[in-house]
Amino acid sequence: MIRIPLFPLGLVLLPGMSLPLHIFEERYKLMIAECLAGDRPFGIVLFDGQTLRSAGCTARISDVIKRYDDGRLDIATCGEQRFVIHELIEEKPYMEARIAFLEDDDEAQPAGGVSEALAAARKLLQDLRRDRFLSQDVSPVLLSDPGSLSFFIASLEGFTHAERQQILETTSSTDRLRKCVDSLMKIRDRFQLTRTIEKIIGGNGQPPESVRKKLADRRDS
Repeated sequence: MIRIPLFPLGLVLLPGMSLPLHIFEERYKLMIAECLAGDRPFGIVLFDGQTLRSAGCTARISDVIKRYDDGRLDIATCGEQRFVIHELIEEKPYMEARIAFLEDDDEAQPAGGVSEALAAARKLLQDLRRDRFLSQDVSPVLLSDPGSLSFFIASLEGFTHAERQQILETTSSTDRLRKCVDSLMKIRDRFQLTRTIEKIIGGNGQPPESVRKKLADRRDS
């Protein structure tokens, strides 16, 4: 186990996910200064105001975007490794924790299941690129790695904090990718429905029967 600074936030960081932060509290100014001086990561964990989750992700500072005269900072960070908290330590102005890194266990996963999950994810991302939900193509390297691809998908707009936390804690890359595909399909459907409604607003204002049915189903659910 290792000891790292902890930064509880109302959001979930995932491996490979970019996260800009504005640092303004004195304790976190100190924490970031120490991380910069020692080139150390810190841990981000979801905190909803009452409960601190036990699993989080380390964040590496990739750039100091701006330093303010009063000591505040704008920084760019990137998620690195998932971890589980084993012990909280309160010896400094900011919280620390002893953690163990969380690894995937895919030995029991059949190869066919991995291929199916990857194929479904690729098709869905291709559709979203065509529909301009995604602004750029996904790299071939990412598309061939179920673990990294699952984190990439879960970092897209539309995923809730609860969904991202579940993805973070899942230790099968195939199961994680399947969950991401299921959630992203729902996000795609909402996106397409919104696009259709926007077109209707710009037209005669009368939605087609298929759209009226979808809206009715949403009201009844």
